[in-house]
Amino acid sequence: MTVLVDPPLWPAHGRHWSHLVSDRSLHELRTFARAAGIPDRGFDLDHYDVPADRYDDLVAAGAVPVVGRELSSALAASGLRVPGWERARARPAALRARWARLWVDQGATPAGATAAVGEELVERWGEPHRVYHSRLHLADTLDALDGLLAAGTAETTDGAGRLAALALWFHDAVHDGATPADEEESAALARTLLPPCRDEREASRTPGPTGDGQAEEVARLVRVTVDHDPAPTDHVGALVSDADLAVLGATPARYARYTAQVRAEYGHVDDGAFRAGRAAVLEGLLALHTGRGLFRTEAGRRRWAARAAENLRAELAALTG
Repeated sequence: MTVLVDPPLWPAHGRHWSHLVSDRSLHELRTFARAAGIPDRGFDLDHYDVPADRYDDLVAAGAVPVVGRELSSALAASGLRVPGWERARARPAALRARWARLWVDQGATPAGATAAVGEELVERWGEPHRVYHSRLHLADTLDALDGLLAAGTAETTDGAGRLAALALWFHDAVHDGATPADEEESAALARTLLPPCRDEREASRTPGPTGDGQAEEVARLVRVTVDHDPAPTDHVGALVSDADLAVLGATPARYARYTAQVRAEYGHVDDGAFRAGRAAVLEGLLALHTGRGLFRTEAGRRRWAARAAENLRAELAALTG
């Protein structure tokens, strides 16, 4: 692995900045950055932004100085690059707009408690220790849900999409890397934050529970993401579970980027423990695939099941071979 840094030529916030990237591993990039005293908040999906006064220190620590064009080419070749169109979906303003659309008519902005809850969630998803469970993951799950709803499967009953979306907003709102504790705390957060929110379209125009009942249902749906094994009659749970697991059915290149993000997020875990723990996760997912099915909606099975099984088996073979 090589860590690369370009000259501090990029102006922002009254300073000039360099970019720090790896040509192979987000885990090694984060390890290098932390050892060099670069804070996690400097990480931006696939690179670190570092101020000009740290450039010489990073080169002395082993980062290879290159021009910006070389750095961009190396990042693209690594498979770790997050393209601009993906970044746009994960920006705070874009996510705030998606939150608003859950509560009011197109183009309006929620006020009061509803807006404050959305702002808190956007901030939580942007916590600096996150690498995979980031704002980009939130945007990806919401997009996956939109695809399932557009497919018009039997699971898309009145109000199901909105409840599923709320659950996805909360499902990793607390993320410290401990399952099922994270999901339980995320569910508790939903029970705390949602009741003050009031649907400005009135309950009669939005089928499904509102107020405290809505919060309890969202909390229940968050807990579905612990084992991704909703009951056969839990149609909304199936939507939430499938949207959360959609990345497993991505292209091999996108799946490889996902595994790199996961490894970096658990960078505090040594290689042996990580390989064992990750292998156990993969075996559990494959057991679901061969049992009741990894994906529980018709559209999810059609879109992602076959490729997900291939990706999971390939990763498990690499870990245990």
